[in-house]
Order: sequence, then structure tokens, then C-alpha cells
Amino acid sequence: MTLNLNFKLLQVMPYVSMFFGIIIRMFYSEHNPPHFHADYQGTEGIFDFDGEMLKGNIKSNTALRLIKEWAVLRKNELTENWDNIINKAAINRIEPLQ
Repeated sequence: MTLNLNFKLLQVMPYVSMFFGIIIRMFYSEHNPPHFHADYQGTEGIFDFDGEMLKGNIKSNTALRLIKEWAVLRKNELTENWDNIINKAAINRIEPLQ
């Protein structure tokens, strides 16, 4: 049963980027304001496209700094993906932070 739930979750919320143990995801059935989800070592957060955590429990200052740096660099791609979600088009992968 767990395998099916995980498979369904991946279909609904594909990852758009992965870097330094951080997984960035976006839902197809999202709601405003525009945002993305980040998972890091069993913690998670919802972030705006400026990299500010709106909600979540990520405590690592390093992870928060890396997520913010990535979001600022990739804001245009995040916005494009958000537009794709609204238009029910494919979500694109986004280059990781290096």
C-alpha cells in the first residue's frame, strides 16, 4: 500500500530540482500565492519565489540559505513552471544549485 501512495505522490508532485540533499517539488493542483515545496532530511517547507519560507519546519540555516540562493537564481524558471501549472502544461526540471 505504501508503494502505491508514494507512486501517486510522485505523479502529483514531481521534483523540479535536487541539490545538496534538498529536493524541490511543485504540485500540479496548486493554489496561490505561487510557491514551491522543499524537503531536507525529513523536514519540509513551503517557499515563495524569493526563497522565503512561508510555512514549514526546516531548521538548518545552511539548507535555508541554499534554498533561498537557488530560488533567487531560478525565479524566472519557477515563474514559468507556475504558469505551466495554471495552464495544465508540463512542469520543467530546473538546474540545481552548484
